[in-house]
Amino acid sequence: MVEFLNYAIEIMPDMLAGAWITVQLSIVCISVGIVFGMVLGVARVYANTVVFWIVTAYVEFLRGTPCLLQLFFIYYGLGDMGLLLKPVLAAGIALGINTSVYQAEYFRGAIQTIKPGQMIAARAMGLSKWRAVRYVILPQALRLVIPSSSNEIIYMFKYTSVAFAVGVPELLAQADLTGAMNFRYFESYLVAAVIYTIMVFIVAKLLHIIEKKSYIPGLQLGQ
Repeated sequence: MVEFLNYAIEIMPDMLAGAWITVQLSIVCISVGIVFGMVLGVARVYANTVVFWIVTAYVEFLRGTPCLLQLFFIYYGLGDMGLLLKPVLAAGIALGINTSVYQAEYFRGAIQTIKPGQMIAARAMGLSKWRAVRYVILPQALRLVIPSSSNEIIYMFKYTSVAFAVGVPELLAQADLTGAMNFRYFESYLVAAVIYTIMVFIVAKLLHIIEKKSYIPGLQLGQ
């Protein structure tokens, strides 16, 4: 046990450097996912028929393909066509796009939970359709979507590990590297697992606080 703790302390700077990259990559992917997910969710509810089917096809295609395949397509596939992206950028785009389609479904569900009478009332007050969506519907949807969206945000901290496949030096990559250098894979992966657990625990607590702060009695998804 003492030997493991000494080894954990020895490799901790490298592991924390990888963890920091994981955090940065997660923040970028989550931000991209929420913004594009909101746009896609609104389009699936309020856009015309043509846009609706285009967005639906896009969402279903990305939901039906593995995240790793999407990452390889962006990094290796586009690179083969002459568009070379840095590993971190490719991973950010792939993971951001991947999570956006799930966020889109959460936003769609939240929007559809809001009573139709609110849109009717907003239009009756002189707001255009899209201004009503912006000022009346979305503020409520943003609150309603927090519980379901929180799960996707937590998962994203773990999904970033696929970036290891294209050479991004995130936490899993650092664990693999230190394990190879010291021939101590088990201990290296165990340290990485502990760090992942701590990060996810902190994020879950922060999201729980945000959910409680944004709670409005009588305005909950599914009610």
